Amino acid sequence: MKLLLPFILSAYPFAAFAQSQLPSGQPPSDSPSPKTTEVMVILTAKEGVTRQQIMNVMPAEVRATVKLYLDGTIRQWYSRGDGKGVIFLIDAKSVEDAHAAIDAMPLSKENLVDHEYIPVGPLMPLTALIAR
Repeated sequence: MKLLLPFILSAYPFAAFAQSQLPSGQPPSDSPSPKTTEVMVILTAKEGVTRQQIMNVMPAEVRATVKLYLDGTIRQWYSRGDGKGVIFLIDAKSVEDAHAAIDAMPLSKENLVDHEYIPVGPLMPLTALIAR
């Protein structure tokens, strides 16, 4: 098990290179497209929103965030390294599902934050390592 991660990390450049050698950089038509298993949501304060506006809503936002975490909707949460917001990994099969969860949160309801939604899934270049 300890050797699996180094193997995967060492194989990634090979798999990415193999996929890049396809015409026009496109995956082969018979390759599976990535399945969305989670959605990364990046939240930042809207331009012009003050720290005090955010802090007034934070007690309710924290309670809502913890509830979504305990329900299994939020899998992971992080503070942005630049201090300008948070990043959630949402257990969702689509951006629309993640949107529904985030739109119900207090900061979103108050229209104080911008959101960026990025669907994520399995690392598809690894399929080149098991292709027949």
